[in-house]
Amino acid sequence: MTGSRLAGRVAVVTGASRGLGAAVAKRFAAEGAHVVLIARTSAGLEEVDDAIRAGGGAATIAAFDLLDSPAIDRLGAALFERYKKLDILVGAAAQLGTITPVGHIGPKEWDKVLAVNVTANWRLVRSLDPLLRASDAGRAIFVTDRVAGDAAAYWGTYAASKSALETMARIYAHEMATSTVRVNLIDPGPLRTKLRAEAFPGEDPAIQSHPDTATEAFVALAEPKCTRHGEILRPAASPSAAA
Repeated sequence: MTGSRLAGRVAVVTGASRGLGAAVAKRFAAEGAHVVLIARTSAGLEEVDDAIRAGGGAATIAAFDLLDSPAIDRLGAALFERYKKLDILVGAAAQLGTITPVGHIGPKEWDKVLAVNVTANWRLVRSLDPLLRASDAGRAIFVTDRVAGDAAAYWGTYAASKSALETMARIYAHEMATSTVRVNLIDPGPLRTKLRAEAFPGEDPAIQSHPDTATEAFVALAEPKCTRHGEILRPAASPSAAA
């Protein structure tokens, strides 16, 4: 354990098997949170769980595909049964899709990217909203990208999904205005992740920051004392992923 800023908090982190999600999960655990790790791959989640436990933290593995909507509903029921609340939700899982002209986007790919990047986050809100309200300081944090507002050529599927996510999150924030729940988005900028490598296969990954460098902003938004609400934070003041 390295800190106590999230001591006693219960956090759900999607996309927790690698990249930004894994980095945030490990940092939350190091700050005292019990982290529920969500991703499709059990092996990746087990590695993150091992790292958390080696550091003295606590985690629970929940391996399922975010395309499995009933599983998301079951998650809410399981968390209620065990904790009766949820303090922090981080939606870090994402699909890129193909960088291609809008007219060339395949229907199945479009549906899948929107399902992971938008619909799954809506299902999480639908399932977990009562638990966030039951917390003394519920926090919902979603990951976005500047490409959502840039309308850059060829980024149609990913940009459209992030734009929709931003709108949904901001509406949810307005709806939570009189509650103790705080809802924000973070654009961490380019990071050394698999998604970045898929978008820029010829790029030297070493030129981008490690995901660990982006975790402080997530901790700050997850803390009970945080008052920020309905914002899109860009802590790195970085260029768009499409740049």
